[in-house]
Amino acid sequence: MIIEAGLIGKKRGAMGHDQNQTLRKKKCCKRPKVVRVPRERSVTLQKLFLGCKDAFKGLGTVPSPDDVQMLQHILDKMKPEDIGLHSDLLFFNHINGANGTPSVTYTTTIYQCKNFSLSLFFLPNNGIIPLHNHPGMTVFSKLLLGSMHIKSYDWIDQDHKSDDPKSDDPALSTKQRLARLKTDKVFSAPCDTSILYPTTGGNIHEFRAVTPCVVLDVLGPPYSSEDGRDCTYYRDLPYSSISGGTLSKEQGEEKSYRWLEEIETPKESNMEWIEYRGPQITETNPLDLLTM
Repeated sequence: MIIEAGLIGKKRGAMGHDQNQTLRKKKCCKRPKVVRVPRERSVTLQKLFLGCKDAFKGLGTVPSPDDVQMLQHILDKMKPEDIGLHSDLLFFNHINGANGTPSVTYTTTIYQCKNFSLSLFFLPNNGIIPLHNHPGMTVFSKLLLGSMHIKSYDWIDQDHKSDDPKSDDPALSTKQRLARLKTDKVFSAPCDTSILYPTTGGNIHEFRAVTPCVVLDVLGPPYSSEDGRDCTYYRDLPYSSISGGTLSKEQGEEKSYRWLEEIETPKESNMEWIEYRGPQITETNPLDLLTM
């Protein structure tokens, strides 16, 4: 796979980069002409790619604790420059609608195969990626730029059904399930990598941009409707909104629980794809790292 450089740079097009920008090597009379076309590279991005190849084994598998720690270590150290971004990116000045209402969220794929994908999400101020799930997937999210509010949930384990006195309520919709709040806070870059697993860690989450944001997502395996990994969207309802029963005798315990109701794909989930023109990934020979 060939990925062109040029995602960073002064604003000349709608995406914050020069569509016509090319890289050229200066001639030198004392050296032989270099035939190979130079391309921008990132050692950190290459290490992440190689780490993902080792960690993600395919459908139905979860990376080992050692592999999770390895990927987390790489991502925690990643900077915007490692994928061709800079902190004063002008991209966000051109994706806000009237009165400051965000129009769309942009996404770009750095790399994708059957076992994993590397993607970037660009959110304008107040931009939203609605509450959604990651069926059978392990996900690493690295906030590279900006501040973002993340809310996440995990489904209540069926073994704990006794803690869910309303689960047998005949009035309860089959599209409503009880979930426990995992995360509800604002994160600002630089910060630690967020990790979620198929059944724990906040598998259902929502992103809301407090300031313009860029997020690097590592999904293993990626979404696939053919393999039953379609994205489902939800809205959260207060536990007390459905009558009957008391979850816990402990005061305030209900604040940790919500009913998640499956909904149609919300308009806020519409994203526009943009071409990735940042540092390339080398698939053929890991020893290329030595020449970077």
